[in-house]
Amino acid sequence: MPTEPTDGRDAAAWSPLDSDGWYAARNATTALRDVLVRAGLEKDFPYLRADLNAFGHGLVELGRVSPATAERVAELLRLALASGFGRDRNDDGDEPTVAEEHQGRA
Repeated sequence: MPTEPTDGRDAAAWSPLDSDGWYAARNATTALRDVLVRAGLEKDFPYLRADLNAFGHGLVELGRVSPATAERVAELLRLALASGFGRDRNDDGDEPTVAEEHQGRA
């Protein structure tokens, strides 16, 4: 990327593996996949993958899902919120991300 050192290479030699955004997206995708497997929803998200946008920012592609799957995810989120998930906070006052929750269980 333009702000990253090239180490003598031109921009055509850039790889997503040189990007922190790629690893962040991959780790978040893995954490989400693990939760979907535990919820029995892994086959309902066939397009789940890590990606980068044109600026090198990591993204998680969820893809399209059926209305039944969307309802199931909504119900799981409602249950998580009702059980107090939203009340947990980090030291900086922000709510933990799924990846942080996943790492904390290791």
